[in-house]
Amino acid sequence: VLQLGPQLPPRLTQQPWHLLYSTRRDGFSLRTLYRSGARPDSPALLLIRDTEAQAFGAFSASAIRSSSGFYGTGETFLFSFCPELKVFRWTGRNNFFVKGDVNLLMVGGGSGRFGLWLDGDLHHGGSQPCETFDNETLSHREEFCIQDLEMWGLA
Repeated sequence: VLQLGPQLPPRLTQQPWHLLYSTRRDGFSLRTLYRSGARPDSPALLLIRDTEAQAFGAFSASAIRSSSGFYGTGETFLFSFCPELKVFRWTGRNNFFVKGDVNLLMVGGGSGRFGLWLDGDLHHGGSQPCETFDNETLSHREEFCIQDLEMWGLA
């Protein structure tokens, strides 16, 4: 979270962040992650470590929630820590920021590819280059197994 501070929108850099959800504490469930979300207007930071010890994730300017369509703003971004921090910002090509239901959470998209996706039991996910963020694959593989996942929100 500290390394990502300078990448966040300026209005959020001095705000205190709190752990809202952790697979270690709360179990592996997308439904539980949605229920753990902060206020609807609160931004969210997803941090993921896969079973190959790669760390990556997403920032959403609005709370992560279940939705029938895509939501979010151009402040949304993807990031990876392999080997150092890389941030992938909105390209302006589409507005496919965040969309989720009980079976799937997606961040970024276009042409049938998702910048980051997580399945409903939070055991598997994937990452592909997508039009929304023009990102690299965030993990070493396009499909990965999740070891740990955390969601942070503002106090």
